[in-house]
Amino acid sequence: MRNLFDIDPWKIIESKFDPSKQKQAESIFSIGNGSFGQRANFEENYSGPSLQGSYIGGVYYPDKTRVGWWKNGYPEYFAKVLNSTNWIGIQISIDGEQLDLHNQQIKHFHRELDMKTGILKRMVRVVFANGKELAIESTRFCSMAREEIGAIAYTVTPLNFSGNVKFTTYLDGNVTNHDANYDEFFWLEDSRKVDLQKGIICTRTKKTDFCVATAMRFSFWKEKELLTIHPNSFQRELYVENNFEHYLEQGIAYTLKKYVAITSTINHSEFELAAKAIKRVRDAYTTGFDILRQEHEAAWAEIWQSADIVIDGDVASQQGIRFNIFHLYQTYTGKNAKLNIGPKGFTGEKYGGATYWDTEAYCLPFYLKTADPKVARQLLVYRYNHLDRAIENAEKLGFKDGAALYPMVTMNGEECHNEWEITFEEIHRNGAIAFGIYNYVRHTGDVEYLETFGLPVLAGIARFWAQRFNWSEAKQAYVMLGVTGPNEYENNVNNNWYTNYIARWCISYCLQVNAKIQRSLPEKLTTREVEQFNHIVDHVYFPVLEGTEVFLQQDGFMDKEQLSASDIPSAQRPINQHWSWDRILRSIFIKQADVLQGIYLFEDHFSLEQIKENFDFYEPKTVHESSLSPCVHVILAAKIGRLDKALELYLRTSRLDLDDYNHEADEGLHITSMAGTWMSVVEGLAGVRVYEDGLAITPQIPSAWQRYSFQIRYQNEPLIIDVSQKEIKITNLGSKLLSCELAGVNIEIEANATYQAALK
Repeated sequence: MRNLFDIDPWKIIESKFDPSKQKQAESIFSIGNGSFGQRANFEENYSGPSLQGSYIGGVYYPDKTRVGWWKNGYPEYFAKVLNSTNWIGIQISIDGEQLDLHNQQIKHFHRELDMKTGILKRMVRVVFANGKELAIESTRFCSMAREEIGAIAYTVTPLNFSGNVKFTTYLDGNVTNHDANYDEFFWLEDSRKVDLQKGIICTRTKKTDFCVATAMRFSFWKEKELLTIHPNSFQRELYVENNFEHYLEQGIAYTLKKYVAITSTINHSEFELAAKAIKRVRDAYTTGFDILRQEHEAAWAEIWQSADIVIDGDVASQQGIRFNIFHLYQTYTGKNAKLNIGPKGFTGEKYGGATYWDTEAYCLPFYLKTADPKVARQLLVYRYNHLDRAIENAEKLGFKDGAALYPMVTMNGEECHNEWEITFEEIHRNGAIAFGIYNYVRHTGDVEYLETFGLPVLAGIARFWAQRFNWSEAKQAYVMLGVTGPNEYENNVNNNWYTNYIARWCISYCLQVNAKIQRSLPEKLTTREVEQFNHIVDHVYFPVLEGTEVFLQQDGFMDKEQLSASDIPSAQRPINQHWSWDRILRSIFIKQADVLQGIYLFEDHFSLEQIKENFDFYEPKTVHESSLSPCVHVILAAKIGRLDKALELYLRTSRLDLDDYNHEADEGLHITSMAGTWMSVVEGLAGVRVYEDGLAITPQIPSAWQRYSFQIRYQNEPLIIDVSQKEIKITNLGSKLLSCELAGVNIEIEANATYQAALK
């Protein structure tokens, strides 16, 4: 484990500035509030390596696909989350020299992200070319209480001089995307206005016509005294600023407090957008920085009260899980039905910021157990609302009769991924959506959802699978040809075990739901479909290693040279950054859990011996170069009693970005896999399972930990699970009797009571 930054249970701390880590730090110290987010760029200009990023939920651009040659059915665009107006800008200059930490001597640097309060702080002491020394302290947050407000307190103190310092505060809409396919500029200006201590820019995306208004106000203080200033205003296309000079006394702190409101047509009509931004920022300015901060911190305190996982005895493990939970809540709060969860959240541009199958496979379990059921329901209704598009996507590939293929990547239900093997072959994503429906229903018993929203989606998915299978005379079974499974280091394979298994399960589950719903619905299966689907369920082919219980990842898997990940020289890891794609595809190495992904989802379909045998076969071959991989292995390792391996991989998943295992944190964080980290503790070490007939808990604890505890919701009632080396305590915070299975024994816990038992 290589720690990029200091280890602390509640904070991420960078105690010395290292320019080579700046882009990684910009990702790791990012802040957001579910509505918008901001990379940890410096407020002042920085001419060193940096990725400036200010992102707004739901606002995207259809960047034209860039490929070597076109193929029928190829998506015309790859959706891009857009870098939007830079709202944090504050520039300082002394005697004409601008503050730039890439150029000046840095005598002290300290940056910290307090995850408990959602506050980003930075303290710097710099020496200008003329020898003048300045201390700077910046404090900023994206308000969790007012989700269209950001605020900055930027304090400067002259340490060895008194004299004039120039301040410039601005909004800059001249921003580009690092990942633009053709270096296109994505924004148009609708309007701009600047006045004394205020300004606004209204922008519009090309093609998609999303409108965004960004408004600012600011005040200037000498310690606690509000100063009257007379700034100059300046504007040009997509840019507004106020600037002023002020005489600063040596040793006295002066603070510029900047307030910003960001409104968009995701939440407002185009006609009221500017007025809303102006009103929001005026209200924030009137409220003041300190009260805004108190509101924000109170909102985080409420989140942590139920979301926290406490780990005693291992600070690295503690910091890791809180880092993951923190970024999950910064990314998605469940308050806006139009938004979903992008793989990078508000921390970077990679993957386009769109919705992947990660939402249903990884994020949904987190929200099912930690939030009101309406949050998970909302995520699934999002897919129902895109069903027509999923049917269109399938039709483009030649499927018919209501078959639905959900996109691998989407902003609006339309496929927008630009890699052939992903767009056309990685169709297992359909299965994750169906499993999400099943998982939601077994947690909530929401039959009304199943009838109104669930069955139409399940029927469309089942119809797709029924057409995607084809009958093999040679095997006398249904086979699935030309697919890519979760392991993306295998393309265009036949009979990927995971894809075949989840496809058969989808059809079977659709048949079950169809039979349960007695009333007539247009989405119900026809008699002919029921007969056909039953025949498929009974005759699907699965590759198996002869003489074993090992489910082969796909046909031909044993033709590869049987090596282990430990055979790869460390200098060649990660292999996706050192090997050719051809070499990767010919190798045995697995990017992420594939067969084990299926065993995780359908754990109750397999014996403990089958799980052990498959884990022992596949885990040594897995390089975990997908963020989605380690958490699955943690859960299965704990299931089969391999706690040392579970802890090893828990640290990898929880600290994947903190320690930059895969050397890509500079591009943004792995938000959706962070939900998998939470699952590693709750489903892995604590062994929490929600079945159709009840709750089961089978807790274990690594020897390196003294204790861990967390809160979940079961049937929308809160309970606390507390595990130490000697005992387990379950506290029922709900209003009714709780029945569950604890380590194989049925127990009951009265409301507001605690059950204690020795840990076996």
